[in-house]
Amino acid sequence: MKLIVDGDGCPVIDICIRVTKSFGKDILIICDTSHNLSRYDVETIVVSKGNDAADFIIINKVDKGDIVVTQDYGLAAMVLSKGASAINQNGLIYSNNNIDQLLFTRHISKKVRKSGGRTKGPKKRTKADNEKFEIELINLLKSKGYKIKYK
Repeated sequence: MKLIVDGDGCPVIDICIRVTKSFGKDILIICDTSHNLSRYDVETIVVSKGNDAADFIIINKVDKGDIVVTQDYGLAAMVLSKGASAINQNGLIYSNNNIDQLLFTRHISKKVRKSGGRTKGPKKRTKADNEKFEIELINLLKSKGYKIKYK
């Protein structure tokens, strides 16, 4: 099992590294050239800029049982179809029970924006958001039977 992080625009990379290493698991960060996300002792793949360039690499790297951190609903849907788990930066665990509604909401929002309307953007990230993400990631790892090895 490995944790794969969709690094483009991900505010919880350091939390992912800390939690994953405490469980003794591997982590892979994938980002495009506009982000410098290299970290000591963490595998990072940098792809060229382009729509969904990082997403295609993630889909090729993900295996059944892996966990992917992403805020991209489309990528999350593909990850779920491969038997892996997906979680967003706020701790929302994507599932077959919620992904269709999330994709539909994204579609409607895109139509509204395309017709000149405005949609609500994300609120400013807080410390509580980071804490919630960390708790949910730990719970997800534990639900897969993994135990914390290092503090």
